[in-house]
Amino acid sequence: MAANVLSQILILLAGSVLVLSLVRRFALPPILGYLLVGMLLGPHALGLASDDESVAMLAEFGVVFLVFTLGLEFSLARMIAMKAEVLGIGGLQMVLVTAATGSCAWAFGLEPVAAIVVGGALAMSSTAIIVRQLGEELEINRTHSRLAVGILLFQDLAFAPLLALATSLGQADQVVGPAWFLNMAGRAVAALVVVLVAGRWVLRPLFHEIARHRSSETFTLTVLFVVLGGAWATHALGLSMALGAFLAGMLLAETEFRHQTEAVIKPFQDILLGLFFVSVGMLLNLRLLVAQLPLILALLIGLLLLKAAIVTLIVRRFVPNARKALRTAIVVAMGGEFGFALLTLLLKGRMVDAEIVQPLLTAVALSMLVGPLLVRYNGRIADFILRRQSVEPSEAVLETVATRQLAERDHVIICGFGRVGQNLARVLEQRGLEYIAIDQDPFRVRDARQAGDPVVYGDTAETEVLRSLGLDRASVLVISFDSPETALRIVRRVRRLRADLPVLVRTEDDAKLDVLQAAGATEVIPATFETSLSLVSHVLLCLKVPAQEVLEVTENIRHDRYSILRNVFRKHDARHLDEDHPLRQQLRTVILPPGARAVGRTIRELKLDEGEVRINGLRRDGIVGRNPDPETKLREGDVVILWGTPERLEQEESRLLMG
Repeated sequence: MAANVLSQILILLAGSVLVLSLVRRFALPPILGYLLVGMLLGPHALGLASDDESVAMLAEFGVVFLVFTLGLEFSLARMIAMKAEVLGIGGLQMVLVTAATGSCAWAFGLEPVAAIVVGGALAMSSTAIIVRQLGEELEINRTHSRLAVGILLFQDLAFAPLLALATSLGQADQVVGPAWFLNMAGRAVAALVVVLVAGRWVLRPLFHEIARHRSSETFTLTVLFVVLGGAWATHALGLSMALGAFLAGMLLAETEFRHQTEAVIKPFQDILLGLFFVSVGMLLNLRLLVAQLPLILALLIGLLLLKAAIVTLIVRRFVPNARKALRTAIVVAMGGEFGFALLTLLLKGRMVDAEIVQPLLTAVALSMLVGPLLVRYNGRIADFILRRQSVEPSEAVLETVATRQLAERDHVIICGFGRVGQNLARVLEQRGLEYIAIDQDPFRVRDARQAGDPVVYGDTAETEVLRSLGLDRASVLVISFDSPETALRIVRRVRRLRADLPVLVRTEDDAKLDVLQAAGATEVIPATFETSLSLVSHVLLCLKVPAQEVLEVTENIRHDRYSILRNVFRKHDARHLDEDHPLRQQLRTVILPPGARAVGRTIRELKLDEGEVRINGLRRDGIVGRNPDPETKLREGDVVILWGTPERLEQEESRLLMG
C-alpha cells in the first residue's frame, strides 16, 4: 500500500516538474499546469496515476492551507471600511450570479440545494490570479481594482458556507431540508465560538511565547498545529476542515505574526494545493473535452458574458462611470480556484451527475487560462466595447515613462532598496538629487512604487538592466545590500560597460573587501568597521581630543583599508539581528478606501505621533509629500506611508480604516 502511494506521488511530481517548466516558459498560471498533469496522467488519458484515497487526502489538505492563507488576508478592519464595495457590490454579485447560474442548473435537473452550490461555484473568481495580475500592472489602487477586490472579499467570505454545504451534500443520502440547515448553522456557530475563544485566550499568548525564543522550527510547528487544529475542530463538529482553517487564519490576521505565518505556510500550501489541482485534473475527461468542445466553448463564453454583464449593471448603480464599471466586470469575469473546489466536491458526491459537472469544470479551467489576459488588457477591452479611444494610460505606463525620462538625466543608481538603500534615497531626495533604485523583492518594489519612489524590479547584474537604468548618465552606483558574491558580479559587469563610474559597495564585514576592490569597486564600506569608527570618534571627542585629530585618525584608518580593525577575536555564537526583532521598524503603505475612519480627518486628529507610529509621507494624485503638515486633511484614495514597529503598524492600520 505504502509503495503504491509513493509511486503515485512520484509520478505526479515528475509530471508536475516537466509540465510546470513549460507553463512557466509561456508565462501561464501554474494552476493550468497542474490541471494538465492530472488530465494527462489520470485514468481518463494515460492512466499512469489514479485518484488514490491517500493522494486525495493530501490534496484536501491543500485546500485547508489555501483557505488558511485566505483567512490571513481577511482583515475585519478593511472589510468594514470597504463595506459598500464588499457588502453592496460583492453581495449583489454573489447573489445575482448564483441565482442566474443556479437557476440554469436547476432547469437541467439538479436538486435546488445542489443547484445553489453550482451557482456559487460559477460566481467565484480567482483571487490569486486577479490580485497578482493587478499588482504587476500597478493598478491595485485604482477604482476598478478596489471594486474588484471588494467583490473578491465577499466571494471569499461566501466560500466557507458554500464549502460546508458542498461537503455535506457529498455525504448526504437524500436531499437536505430546513432541519439540516438549522443543524449545520448551529454547528457553525459553535465552531466559531470555540475558535474565537481559543484564539483570544490561547493563540496570541502562545505565539508571543514562541516568538520570544526566536526558533524558526518551533514557530513553523506551531503554525502547522494551529492550521490542523482548527481544521480538526470543525471536522469533529461535522463541518468542513477548510472552515476551521479559515477561522484560524482570520484570528492570526489581526496580529503582528500575520506576515511571518504566511511566509512559513506558503511552501506547504504550494505543494499540497498543487496536488489538489492535479487531483482535479484527474477528474477531467480529455475524450469528453474533445467530444463536447462546442458545448464547453459555449459554456465558457456564456459564463464570461453573464458575469461581466451582471457586474457592470451592479457597479453602475454605485459608480457613475461606465468605463470603470466595465473594467471591474472584465477583471472578475473569470472563474476561480474556489469554484473548482466546490465543483470537485459535487463530482465526488452522489447528488450531481458527472456529465453536468465535467463540462463546467473544463469551462472554468479555460476561463482561468484567459483570465490573466483579461486583467492585463481590461482597459483596452473596455475601450473597444465602448468604441472610444483610450485617454487614460495605465499607472504602469505612466511610471515606466517617468523612470525612462529620469534615466536620461544625471542620477544615482541604488542597487537594493532595503533599509540602507531607503535611507540613502531619503537623503538624496532631501538634497534635491535624483536616483533610480532596483530591487528583487516584488512586494518591496510594489510598496515603494505605491509610495511614489522610482524603484524597479530586476537583476542589476544583467547588462540590459543596467543600460535601462541609464548607466551611461549615472553619477554614482551604490550597492546597498549585503551579498558580496552578487556585488562582485555587479562590479565586474559595470566595469566592462563603464570604467569611470564611481561604484560604492556596502558589506557587513571585511570578508570580500580586497576582492571587491581588486574587481574595481571605488570604495567598499564594511558596516561593522564604520560602526566601530563612529564609536571611536565619539570616545575620542569625550576624552577632549581635538576634532581635527579625531578626523585624521578615522581618515588614516580608512586609508589603510581598516587594517587595524581586522585584528579581533570572533565570537563563535554571534548572530545578526533577527528579522522579527521587536526593535525592527519598517515602512508600510495604507490606501484609504471610501468609508475609512481616517477620511475627512486631519493627521493631528488621528494622534498617531503619540504612539510608536508616525506618518512618514503622503501620496495624493501621484505627488508624494514627506512629513506632511499635521493639519493636512486625509482624503479617499490617499496613500498613507506609515513608519513603526510591525506590532504597532498592525494596530494603527486598523485604526486608520475602522477606528
